[in-house]
Amino acid sequence: MPVIKSISSLRNRTRDIASLCHEQDEPVYLTTNGEGDLVVMSIEHYERLKARVELFEKLAVAQAHAAAGSKGFTHAQVMKKLRQRVHGE
Repeated sequence: MPVIKSISSLRNRTRDIASLCHEQDEPVYLTTNGEGDLVVMSIEHYERLKARVELFEKLAVAQAHAAAGSKGFTHAQVMKKLRQRVHGE
């Protein structure tokens, strides 16, 4: 269930809001005059969210390539290329 607080809570109870973000590992939604205004979250939560978005973007590109008929590489080809890079060949 989302945590919703008024924007004045951020000013008056900053440490409590920060604790909520870290302990529950969820964003806190802030309202102004009863309307949604801001979202506050821990850096860890933000980094995971950002990584997930980047992964979905890469998957979308791969899916578009596959739909366009692009073949890609086999597992063996990728491993061979990685070994060459690691061993400086």
